Amino acid sequence: MATDILSEYAALNEMEITDLLKEWKKYFDRPPHSRSNKTYLINQIIYRIQEMAYGGLTKRTIDRLEALAESSITSERRTDTSRLAVGTRLVREVKGVEHHVQVLTDGYEYDGAKYRSLSGVAFAITGTRWNGNEFFGLAKKDPSEVRPYHRSRKAKVRS
Repeated sequence: MATDILSEYAALNEMEITDLLKEWKKYFDRPPHSRSNKTYLINQIIYRIQEMAYGGLTKRTIDRLEALAESSITSERRTDTSRLAVGTRLVREVKGVEHHVQVLTDGYEYDGAKYRSLSGVAFAITGTRWNGNEFFGLAKKDPSEVRPYHRSRKAKVRS
């Protein structure tokens, strides 16, 4: 018997969360991570229905995904602030002049010239060595590095 995934999905969308939690027990042995997020519950249940109807991921795909999850490459990509989407435009104002930088697949373009790094662009703009990410405001600040805000003390009035 073929499963009509679209009608199943429509039926799940009409359910309340309590009904979705009952439906969850039909498909899973473990409780859901979120018992209050309707979208999460619907997506997980409908994925399981599709998996049962059409088959799940192949063992080869699962092994590949697990290997990628364990590798350091994926964690490096997530934290690398220098990775910007191609076509992104960075703007920085220095001494009243706006400087525009275009992100390319293999570097950056500034003022008609191509640069390998944002640090090179920052040097071209200022004439001094800069961390490119910091210069363009892309560096992640560690909470310990951020200076706390302090209100200035009011001067005591002497009477």
